[in-house]
Amino acid sequence: MKEIQHILSYVRRAVDDYQMIEDGDKIAVGVSGGKDSLTLLLALSELAKFYPKHFEVVAITIDMGLAGMDFSPIVALCEAHGIPYIQVKSDIAKIIFDIRKEPNPCSLCARMRRGALHDAAKAAGCNKVALGHHSDDVIETFMLNLFFEGRIGTFSPVTHLTRKELTLIRPLLYAREKDIVGFTRQAQLPVVVSTCPEDHATERENMKLLLRELDAKNHGLRHRIFGAICRGEIDGFHPAGESRK
Repeated sequence: MKEIQHILSYVRRAVDDYQMIEDGDKIAVGVSGGKDSLTLLLALSELAKFYPKHFEVVAITIDMGLAGMDFSPIVALCEAHGIPYIQVKSDIAKIIFDIRKEPNPCSLCARMRRGALHDAAKAAGCNKVALGHHSDDVIETFMLNLFFEGRIGTFSPVTHLTRKELTLIRPLLYAREKDIVGFTRQAQLPVVVSTCPEDHATERENMKLLLRELDAKNHGLRHRIFGAICRGEIDGFHPAGESRK
């Protein structure tokens, strides 16, 4: 699968720099059906073929119960690549939109999906969960925390959940969103379009648009922000090319 080589170079660097994978790992990839999670799934599946440390990959989808969501193309993709696939049915959408009628549902939805994913990963015998966050997500989270919480921080490359006995890893953190978009088109990935009524109506989407505008006026701004996060060693980040325990 030659189209994935560019993405694989980013993933291999992140995995090595942050020692994300060890011998014997069984990694659950949280697959929403979007471009990021599908790209991560195929990248880790390819990496497992030659990485010096042996590991397994399992795809897990938390079906929120939204109308019109068809995951059969993901089933076919996983079958074609020999990846075990688990789909967990849930009533998350019903609880949030129909029962609780949440005015700001995104935070609660994210927590519920994370909890369901972690439980499914444990049930499948996984010790790690891989999430499809890329460098633009790192930057957007940093800026959202700065703007709305007045704090310096983002998510970490590696997070240990001691209570769940799981480790979260983010192997796409060096990849740009535009790289993932390009790969998705080249590989013709079967992206499942979200039918969530709150999709694209979030502060994150507004921040994405603001950063796009600022980057157009100040070329390289995103790169400089990401570099500052790494050099400042914020939330577990460190300068690229370094490997630390």
